[in-house]
Amino acid sequence: MVTVRDVARVAGVSISTVSRALSAPEKVAAQTRDRITAIADDLGYQPNRAAAGLRAGRTGAVGLLVPDLANPYFAAVAKGAAAGARAHGLGVFVVDSEEDLRLEVDLLRSLAAQTDGVILASPRALDADRPAAGGKPVVVVNQEGPLAVGVDNAGGVSLALEHLRALGHRRIAYVGGPAVSWSDAQRRAALATAAGTGVEVVALGAHSPTVDGGAAAAASVIASHATAAITFNDVVAVGLVRAVRARGLRVPEDLSVLGFDDTFLAPLVTPALTSVGADLREIGRRAVDLLVGRLAAGTTEGPTRRLLLPATLAVRESTARPRA
Repeated sequence: MVTVRDVARVAGVSISTVSRALSAPEKVAAQTRDRITAIADDLGYQPNRAAAGLRAGRTGAVGLLVPDLANPYFAAVAKGAAAGARAHGLGVFVVDSEEDLRLEVDLLRSLAAQTDGVILASPRALDADRPAAGGKPVVVVNQEGPLAVGVDNAGGVSLALEHLRALGHRRIAYVGGPAVSWSDAQRRAALATAAGTGVEVVALGAHSPTVDGGAAAAASVIASHATAAITFNDVVAVGLVRAVRARGLRVPEDLSVLGFDDTFLAPLVTPALTSVGADLREIGRRAVDLLVGRLAAGTTEGPTRRLLLPATLAVRESTARPRA
């Protein structure tokens, strides 16, 4: 392994001169700096990023706080964040709050202390968490914030309603997610604008974003006399499908079901799930890019950057024309 000592020996300069040329090039004469850089490249020298980070007061890692890593949505976002961090030569610490909002602030405080900045992919409002970040930059996923990455929920709702309306559905139930979810609020607002478009939307209450949450909503969906249901996420959709089938109904013949997030789970279940989604790994990558950009600026404050990824619709077997 080539070291800074090897570069210094070949260049005929001191180790400190090599260090300055590579870490603070403006402090070294241009001719000497260029010669040292060329020799380092020829020898294949790789700077010790960890040591450089310590000298700069950096940890060389970013944090990612998710509410449920078992949820395929957050697993995909985490994989994208890991890939983005690797591209920047950084590590990632992932923490799971297990859908417990009481734990979130403590976990965020601990995560921020061990990293250079945090990606917050949790339904809690950013204002409640900002002090816990300890002055470290924070990027939020599917929330409002100075640095934010999300999916176009309004566009996604429009795709879902357009698809179901084209099939002939006129009464559609919405199985919502957690009451504190920003995404859920965005979708409810978009669904509320559907009035007058020839579609009646029955917005049901808040539900756990889990299979059990979907199962718990089955009775309300059936009682609503809707011919189709849109669910908060794919996991809720799976629970709903199982529960209505257990009650003797068929999907999609008696009830069409459309999920959100289009995770890897959607094409694997029976029937394969029609779902609104986006590139979830890209969300993680973009979040890391925003965080690194703010770190490079050397400040937690700066211009507002909000990236909204377009929604897509994957049509599969769980939606069909309603029975006459």
